Amino acid sequence: MCSKTFSQKSDLIKHKRLHSGECPYCCDVWSKTFNTKSDLIRHKHLHSGERPYCCDVCSKAFTLKSSLISHKRLHSGERPYCCDVCSKTFSQKSDLIKHNHLHSGERPYCCDVCSKTFNTKSDLIRQTFT
Repeated sequence: MCSKTFSQKSDLIKHKRLHSGECPYCCDVWSKTFNTKSDLIRHKHLHSGERPYCCDVCSKAFTLKSSLISHKRLHSGERPYCCDVCSKTFSQKSDLIKHNHLHSGERPYCCDVCSKTFNTKSDLIRQTFT
């Protein structure tokens, strides 16, 4: 186990599940299991089609609160993720991670056919169809 500490006993219990792999909450549609009740509830939105998080600017609705937060950045222009190397900013953390591959030279996506490597998944997919 790790040495992480928690002020709430319930948080410690949830964290221990990460180490043990215990997933006591089960989806009754797919039999997929989750280690927290909130993850199960979030998953159930997929089956119900429920989209409880709504943009107050354009009324687009989302199943995940995090998706709404990311979407709102389109309206606000907020770009909270900044490259440490060139100071370019991004609205999505995943875009910053992909951008960092350019500076590091990392090419984590590899073609199964020709073994050519790419710095983005979209470049790999594009190559697959050419």
